[in-house]
Amino acid sequence: MHDHSNFLFSESFGFSSENLRATLVPFRSFFKEIHLKKNDFLVKEDEICKYFCFIDEGVLKHSIEIDGQEKTTYLGMKNTATVALNSFLMQQPSRKSIKALFDCHLWIMSRDVFLELRESNSDFRQFYYNLIEKQLCLIDEYRLDLLTLSPEDRYKKLLENEPKLIHDVPLHYLSSLLGISDRHMSRIRKNIK
Repeated sequence: MHDHSNFLFSESFGFSSENLRATLVPFRSFFKEIHLKKNDFLVKEDEICKYFCFIDEGVLKHSIEIDGQEKTTYLGMKNTATVALNSFLMQQPSRKSIKALFDCHLWIMSRDVFLELRESNSDFRQFYYNLIEKQLCLIDEYRLDLLTLSPEDRYKKLLENEPKLIHDVPLHYLSSLLGISDRHMSRIRKNIK
């Protein structure tokens, strides 16, 4: 298993891709397969998130709009789970949108099925507990990185942990995610090879 400390990318929930996939195999019958085309939404801001999602192929971008500008808050990568959790659990309008950056193959689970599994299946409950616990630790690490690392160091960390993202995800999404302006990101990329 790779030891990535950045919650934003493919090891975002503390599981290796294959480990997460293997963990979910016993629950596959509870998921429904769907495809999203590029720019289709899993959930839009102000709508209720209906699904817990495993990303089999593709990238889902979580974003919010601030003063008319879209800000990327998270990238759900292949072989990870993602959801607008507060909206999903509390059935409240989502504060963010989740959109396909590329064509995506997803496995989704409805809230009713999710809650039933969480309550009745100890293996699923343990999976969910581990997922949330690791996510909280990684969110804390990310917030500390934003406060303590320079933009250059955040970019270097991205290069070290997820070099494939530089090729797979458009730069303006990465710069938004790292809290760096597009212009500054271009300068950083030129100086760091």
